Amino acid sequence: MSEVIDGAKEARPSADSLVRILEDDILNAVLRPGERLDEQSLARRFEVSRTPIREALRHLASSGLVDIKKNQGATVKRLTTGELIEMFQVMAEYEGLSARLSARRMTKEDVVEMRKHHEQCAAMAEREDYGGFYETNNIFHDSIFRGSRNVFLQMESRKLRNRLNVYRRHITTPRSMTKSVYEHGRIVEAITAGDAAQAHDLMREHVDLLAGAAADVLLALEAEGIE
Repeated sequence: MSEVIDGAKEARPSADSLVRILEDDILNAVLRPGERLDEQSLARRFEVSRTPIREALRHLASSGLVDIKKNQGATVKRLTTGELIEMFQVMAEYEGLSARLSARRMTKEDVVEMRKHHEQCAAMAEREDYGGFYETNNIFHDSIFRGSRNVFLQMESRKLRNRLNVYRRHITTPRSMTKSVYEHGRIVEAITAGDAAQAHDLMREHVDLLAGAAADVLLALEAEGIE
C-alpha cells in the first residue's frame, strides 16, 4: 500500500465549489455591486484554469448575481431602483407571512428567544452600534422565521434577504434604529398575544419600503454610489 505523501497539494476547487465561494463573497459584500470579475485574476486566486471560472460565472449569471456582457466580461450585478423596490415588496410578504404563522405556532420558549433578541436590538440602538444592530436585527427576524415552522418559507426568504443584505447595510441610521425597535416591540406583542392578522400587518408594514422609508433607502444608496 502506498503512503500518503506529506505536504501533498489539496485538490483544486471544482466549478461547483467556486460557485459557492463566489456566491458567499457576493452575498457578504466581499465582492460589491458593479465590481468587475476578472477571469484571469480569479484563476490565479483559486489556482485553476479559466475554464472552471467561466463555468462558475455563467452559473452565477443564471441565478441573477452576476452580469456578463459581450466584450466587457463579468461584473457583480447592480440592482436597479425598480428591482430593489420589487424585491423588498416580496420580502415584506415573506416576513408578514412568517409573523402570521409565528403568532399561531410559536412555543413559550420561542417567544422568550424572540424577546431576548428584541431587547438586544434595543441595546444596540441605544449605543448607536450600527454593525451590532444590523447583525442582531437579522437574528431577531430569523427567530420569527423559525417560529413560523415553515422550512420552505425560511429557505426562500433567506435567499432573498441575502440578495438584499449588501443594500440594507446602507440604511441603518440612529433614526431608523429607533423606529425599528419601536416597530419590533409592536410585532413582538402581537405575536405573543397570538394575533396573527395584526402580526402580519405590522411586520409587512415594517419591511415594505414603499409604505415607509423608500426615499431614505434610495438616497442612502445613491450617496454610496450603489444605484
